[in-house]
Formats: sequence, structure tokens, C-alpha cells
Amino acid sequence: MPEHVSLLHYLLYFLGANAHVVGTSIEGHHVGYRELEPLVMAGVLMLVLLYLGSEVRGVYRRLKSATIPEEELTLRTFFEVFFEFFYNMARDVMGPKNAKRYFPLIGSCAIFIFVSNAIGLIPGFAPPTSNLNVTAGCALLVFLSFNYYGLKENGLDYVKHLAGWGVFHSFLPNLLLAVLMFPIEVISMCVRPVTLAIRLMLNIAVDHLLVSIFMGLFAILLPLPLMVLGVIVICVQALVFTLLSSIYIGLATAHAEHH
Repeated sequence: MPEHVSLLHYLLYFLGANAHVVGTSIEGHHVGYRELEPLVMAGVLMLVLLYLGSEVRGVYRRLKSATIPEEELTLRTFFEVFFEFFYNMARDVMGPKNAKRYFPLIGSCAIFIFVSNAIGLIPGFAPPTSNLNVTAGCALLVFLSFNYYGLKENGLDYVKHLAGWGVFHSFLPNLLLAVLMFPIEVISMCVRPVTLAIRLMLNIAVDHLLVSIFMGLFAILLPLPLMVLGVIVICVQALVFTLLSSIYIGLATAHAEHH
């Protein structure tokens, strides 16, 4: 939905943000409730997910309940199916060892992005992932993580790989190649979080805008096909973000194995 019909938008407005300025950014710009809304919604969703995760964890602590499959869809079965799908995807990309090691990050991104996308299907709520601040934060987390994992796993070899060092056996070709390759690889690596953030934001924002426009024009029945399309977009965008994150982490941590 457009920002002016969001329930959280009105809530922030009436809770004191009606002065249109609720703070100042690090650049010195005024921050109003429109900029604050997606960040607040993202924080609320994270708290909800933490609560739901603790509830499911409590079920697994009761061994008898955890070993008996449930016949209908519950919170536990949803989490099991959801995380099993993304774990299998990460395992196919990174291998069983790395998938087990890095899945907490991959799984957290997957569930947060999926729920953030899906909240936009509920009338009165705007998806946080339609805002570049939120998607850029997710992409920056992935960017810092796969570089940290790459350095931790491979050490100096990770930097050598960026410079193409080791392709030739003599010093001079290695040096010339490093001068050429290193800036190209660094630029390519820095573009990754930008593409992750912009791709996710634009797809969710456009999908949400189309549904909002048609719901405003025709409130009954007609928006349903677009909402079905929105469900597909929600799932695909969560899958794409998680898949690319798995690929980036897999590439960063597998360099030493190829030298």
C-alpha cells in the first residue's frame, strides 16, 4: 500500500511524529516518520521472529512432542519445511560442511526477507523490503560476512585470489596481473551488495505499488490475480537473495581448496 494508508504510518504520526521530524541522520538531514516507518516495521518483525523462534525451540526441547510429526500445518511444521528447503539449497551450493557452518546467517536472511515481503499482502501494512535502507542493511550484512568468512577461512590467500596471484609461475606476470586484476575484483565485489539491495527493493516496491493501485481502483476481486503474482514475487525474491548470498559465501570460503 502507499505510505499514506499504512497503519504504522498513522501510528507514528499520532505518537508524536506529526512534527514531520523525529530525528537527524548522520549526514545532518532531518528524518521524518516516512523514513522511520520501514525501519520500525523491520524491527517489529525481527522481534516477532525471535519470539516465534523461541516458541518453536521450546517444542524441540520436549523430546516426545518433537519426535511425533504433526498432522496439520503449525508454526513448527512451517519452520521445518521452510528451513529445510533453504538448507538443501545452501548445501547444494556450498557443500554439506559449509552449509551447516554458515546456515544461521543464510536462514536468518531467508526468513526475515520472506516475512518482510509477505507483510505487504496484509491491507494496512507496507513491506520493509520496499525501502532501500532495509535492503541495503541486509546486503551490507552479507557483504561483511562473506569477506570476514573468506579472510578467516583462507587468510592471505583470499586477498591473493582477488589479485589473481598464482596464475603464473614467475614473479613479473603475477605482479602485472595483480595490478590489473585487483581493482577489477574489488569493484566487482563491492557491486554485489548494491545489486542485492536494489534488486530486492525494486521488485518488492513495484509489486506492492501495483497491488495498492488496483486495490484503490477496484477493491473487490480484481486485485486477486496481482496478489497471486505478489506471492510468487515474495517467494522468488527471498530465494534469489538467499541463493546469491550462499554463492558469495561459498566462493569466498572455497578459494583455498583450488590452490
